[in-house]
Amino acid sequence: MRATEFEFRFRFIVIVAVFTAGFWCYAFDPVCISAMVAQGLIGHPVRLSVPADRHALQAILGLGAALCVFAALVRTWAAAYLQSEVVHDFKMHGEGLVADGPYRYTRNPLYLGGLLLATGFGMAASRLGFVVIVGGLTLFYYRLIGREESLLGETQGESYHQYLARVPRVVPSLRPRVTAGSLAPRWGQAVRGETFMWFFAAAAIYFAATLKQRVFVTIIVLGLASSVVVKSIQWRKAPDSNS
Repeated sequence: MRATEFEFRFRFIVIVAVFTAGFWCYAFDPVCISAMVAQGLIGHPVRLSVPADRHALQAILGLGAALCVFAALVRTWAAAYLQSEVVHDFKMHGEGLVADGPYRYTRNPLYLGGLLLATGFGMAASRLGFVVIVGGLTLFYYRLIGREESLLGETQGESYHQYLARVPRVVPSLRPRVTAGSLAPRWGQAVRGETFMWFFAAAAIYFAATLKQRVFVTIIVLGLASSVVVKSIQWRKAPDSNS
């Protein structure tokens, strides 16, 4: 169940494609999953003209927005230790094992953040779209994890196998499973590298607060643009990393 080299190199495009396909599902299923949940809570279809109904829907979307914020925090924390140049590189890196910061609780905090974002952001999608986004990205992330684990197993040997035995793959432990090392976090580059995550979190917050789609989409587009800009800058600084 390992991703191919093509999937890994173009993983960002695949992820964007899954989100796009998920929201496109409104063409087949026009009911927002948050509206469905709100209807179950209030006992009748949501009427946006009724303040109580509207607030129930916004509360559900607000929970999704909170997940998006938590996702951005987790990914930024992880990028501070792994470094954004590695996080967003086209090729895999197996020359070292990071076991500091969030990597003491889960082996894949970046993918954990991705799954949290998929769940939170998916709350703005249709019922079918939510399944496509969460199910599709869960499958894709596990394929990426399988490929990365295979490389690290080959390059890191016994130390990595011991790490595998102690630290959960995705669902984090409530306490650190390995001793902290001496690696210092680099917060500035982490925040820059995960700017797009914060844009997506802002979009989710705005939509939950206003239910206005146009600005919601605009913020998402700005987030995608920021990601392209950051990646371009990183690749120019490290021209040999993608050769």
